[in-house]
Amino acid sequence: MAVAWPKLDVVTWSWQKVLGGEAAHGMLALSPRAVARLESFVPPRPLPKIFRMTKKGVLDAALFSGATINTPSMLCVEDALDGLAWAERVGGLRGLVRRSEANLAAIAAWVEKTPWVEFLARDPATRSCTSICLQIADGRFTSLAADAQQKTIAALVALLEKEGVAYDVGSYRDAPPGLRIWGGATVETSDVEALLPWLDWAFAETCPR
Repeated sequence: MAVAWPKLDVVTWSWQKVLGGEAAHGMLALSPRAVARLESFVPPRPLPKIFRMTKKGVLDAALFSGATINTPSMLCVEDALDGLAWAERVGGLRGLVRRSEANLAAIAAWVEKTPWVEFLARDPATRSCTSICLQIADGRFTSLAADAQQKTIAALVALLEKEGVAYDVGSYRDAPPGLRIWGGATVETSDVEALLPWLDWAFAETCPR
């Protein structure tokens, strides 16, 4: 994603997102304003070691230059570096954004001509090009009770998994019943395009008659 860095004081992200690195590792970027607040704030209580980011009243710069609190696997670090090297080969940040936006565009073109589905985010400006969320618009589905909708989606997702087509494409637990397709930069647009006819087929197989 293109991030508006001047507007943000603290940004966090995980290795497993987009570039598919090891889970349970997080990254942190601080603005000068965030650093100033850290250095001027005195906690009224003891802080666990993992939350201590200052030493003797100033930012502990070692945390941002390779020092570790809990030692991560060096293989995980190498994996993250390998992902970044691949990202550079496909055009860096701009290349990654283009790949992800192409995935969203492929799904948007399909949604435009497919009456049974629509974007969960109706405003195009608020749609994610990585976690692409869809909801079922077909009246046969929307007329069902909530539990019946959940069962229908579960059957659709299970059918796709049984065919080896897609995995874990159900919507988030607290979201309306629907589909969530990962469109991150490591996903080839040709694979997204290959998935779409399968979605039509799975819906036809599972939608109430």
